[in-house]
Amino acid sequence: MSSRLRAGITGSLVTASFSAVLVLSWTAAANDQGPGSEKGGKAVDQAPAGVRLRTLLPERISVDNSSKKTAITATVKNEGTKDSDGVRLLVVGFDGLRITGVQGCSAIAEKNLPEGSNSGFSCPVGRLGAGKSRSYAVRATYDLRKSGKICLPVQSADGRKTFWQQGPVPFGTTNPSPNAPATPLLLGTDNKPAAPGGDELPKTGVGHDVLPLGATGAALVAAGAAGVWWSRRGRQEAA
Repeated sequence: MSSRLRAGITGSLVTASFSAVLVLSWTAAANDQGPGSEKGGKAVDQAPAGVRLRTLLPERISVDNSSKKTAITATVKNEGTKDSDGVRLLVVGFDGLRITGVQGCSAIAEKNLPEGSNSGFSCPVGRLGAGKSRSYAVRATYDLRKSGKICLPVQSADGRKTFWQQGPVPFGTTNPSPNAPATPLLLGTDNKPAAPGGDELPKTGVGHDVLPLGATGAALVAAGAAGVWWSRRGRQEAA
C-alpha cells in the first residue's frame, strides 16, 4: 500500500471519528432535557370525538452563556383512540425567549404574531394517528436578564379552532450561574436574572405576572378562558 493511499485512509478515519463524536455530542445534548411535561397546558375548543391532542416540553433546557443559544424539543401527541384531522402546531416565544427556527416549520409574519410575543413558527402536523406523536427541534435564544416564556397551541389546519394550548409557560432559574459555561433552566420556573438588582424581573409590556396577551387576553385569563383568543382570532380573520 502506498504512503499516499495510507495517509488518505487515515484521514478519512479521523474525519469519520470526529463526525461520530459530534453526532454523539448532539444526541446527548438533545436527550439531556429530562422527561416531557404538559405543565401549563389546557384544552380550549372541543376536539372531534376520540381525538385527544396534547403537547410536551422538556423539564429542563440549557442556555449557553456566551451565545445565548438553546435547544428545545416540542412534541405534539394524540392520546385519543381515533386519528385527528389535519392540525398545526404553533411555537411562540415571549419576553427573553426568542424562537429562531423550528425544523420543518415556517416563520409567522410579525403582523400575525399574538400581542406580546416576539417570534413564532407554524408547523403543519397534518393527520396525527391515535397514540402517535411528532417532535420538532426548536432553536432559540434566551436573554437571561429577562423572564422567558414559550407557548404551544395546537390548532385545526385552518386556525379556526385551538384544541390545546400549553403556555405561555416560563423557563427559568432561581439560581443563576453567570460564570458557568451554561445556565440550566427549569420548565414552570420564573427566571431570576444574575445582574445586580435581579430580585425583581424587568417588566416588558404588560405586567410579567399576567399572561402577555394584551387587554383581551387578560380579560380571558380573569374569566378562566385563557387561550381562547387563538380560535377567536382565527374566526375573525376568516370572516
